Amino acid sequence: MSQPEVSKVRHRALMSMGSRAHFFFRAVNGSSVESTATSASIVALAERTLSAMGYQLVDLEFGQRGLLRIFIDSEAGVRIEDCEQVSRQLTHLFAVEEIEYARLEVSSPGLDRPLRRPEDFVRFQGERATVRLRQAFQGRRNFEGLITVEPDGSFGLELVAAPAVGTVSPAVRGRPARTKPPPRSPSRGAPKSASADEAVAVRKLVFRLEEIERARLVPWVKF
Repeated sequence: MSQPEVSKVRHRALMSMGSRAHFFFRAVNGSSVESTATSASIVALAERTLSAMGYQLVDLEFGQRGLLRIFIDSEAGVRIEDCEQVSRQLTHLFAVEEIEYARLEVSSPGLDRPLRRPEDFVRFQGERATVRLRQAFQGRRNFEGLITVEPDGSFGLELVAAPAVGTVSPAVRGRPARTKPPPRSPSRGAPKSASADEAVAVRKLVFRLEEIERARLVPWVKF
């Protein structure tokens, strides 16, 4: 494999909640793509390499015309320098392992980061996310709410909605409905008075990873 021609490509830079800008680093080798390696073996190879470098493999995609796109993350976030470093390392590694591709893109996961592993949900507990179930529940497959970690090892979404006056939100999957307390006064810390229609009912959808088709963080751009 010839030494790749490397070019930096600015994708986009949106900041929210202290999250990372989204950009990628592209390497091009100009060779034809006819790799004998399986996608599973490439994923396993990339995961081991990235873990040793202090990064997490968020996703790996095979695109058209030989595109191999890899999304990385870390507790400290991802900078363009991180994408450059990972791109160089994987380029050399894939050459040694004889994994061929036309283009390699190493990217941060962006604001709508996918959630796939248990540690993803643990890390982003309390953040807003969307979840699509494999099978419909109460006529729905798509839910949005705040991520929770349950004592039994499952995960959940707190589905927040303002109920009609005099109604109580039903429980979801056996979890009792509850009402959030009214906000506290910043001066005294005493609860403010609230009418019935100002109360916010919270329902919780509880699930295990094998029950979801996909999950992503909800982008929240802070200006």
